[in-house]
Amino acid sequence: MRQNALRARPKRRGKPQDEGERSVIADNILDRDFEAERPNQKWLADFTYIWTAQGWLYVAVVLDLFSRRVVGWSMKADRDATLVMDALMMAVLRRGKADALLHHSDQGSQYTSEQFQRLLVDNGITCSMSRAGNVWDNSAMESFFSSLKIERTNRKVYRTRDHARADVFDYIERFYNPRRRHSKLGYLSPIEFEARAMLA
Repeated sequence: MRQNALRARPKRRGKPQDEGERSVIADNILDRDFEAERPNQKWLADFTYIWTAQGWLYVAVVLDLFSRRVVGWSMKADRDATLVMDALMMAVLRRGKADALLHHSDQGSQYTSEQFQRLLVDNGITCSMSRAGNVWDNSAMESFFSSLKIERTNRKVYRTRDHARADVFDYIERFYNPRRRHSKLGYLSPIEFEARAMLA
């Protein structure tokens, strides 16, 4: 194997467990209604983890349900509340404050934290949360992470978190948003779909 520059794939590591305390649990207002009539009406949020030789890299994403466009993201070695707060703030700075915006996530301790809930209130955003342990309540977000892993990260071994971070950035900003076509969007990319919607 050494002579042919081959090496065994590393054993899958167990998923990190969220043992943080839940401060605020919101109702499931979204209620699996994955249709949006306009941008900045419904945002979905979640985070996932990517293994590197330096340890886990956590990737938080905010997705606009109208176009399936990633409007905010954050990547850190720690999965505290600032991970998801940074992703939300990027989305707010990019898209501006909306009149009636719903933010839907799971019941992870990062999203139920007082800091994150305060950030939602300060920006006039209504909070919605999936039922405990029910991934189908946020299935459109799960679909994005599945695409990210299948199309980009699953078969890679990242030496550093910076390498993983650069690759995820490339996937989101240089492939997924501008170029990846969705059957749900009439085989347009998220950016193309929004551009056409603005002209309609």
